[in-house]
Amino acid sequence: MFSNLNPDELEIVLGAMQKVSFQPGATVINQGDAGDNLYVVETGKLKCTKVFEKGQEPTYLKDYVPGEAFGELALLYNAPRAASIEASEPSELWALDRRTFNHIVKDSAQQKREKYEAFLS
Repeated sequence: MFSNLNPDELEIVLGAMQKVSFQPGATVINQGDAGDNLYVVETGKLKCTKVFEKGQEPTYLKDYVPGEAFGELALLYNAPRAASIEASEPSELWALDRRTFNHIVKDSAQQKREKYEAFLS
């Protein structure tokens, strides 16, 4: 996701990220909510679940562990959260807000695409 960024852009993204902590049982994101942050797991473990049909129990999908990220789809497509994520153990995450994500990451990808289109023309 960040592979298209040049070193200066990557530095801006890293500087814009905020460290957030969650205790076991704390909800990080709720299915259906508006997406406001992308998260990268530094420590801990988080459980991802999804309700497929209203009234049913949530279905376990996966655990997020250090080095993994989630929440980018809501930022990329301005869509509601597709699943819920809850801390299974004490967890520290890095959060990147929508405005910075859109300004740096999406703009960089667009510029790279335009450069390749110009080259191919």
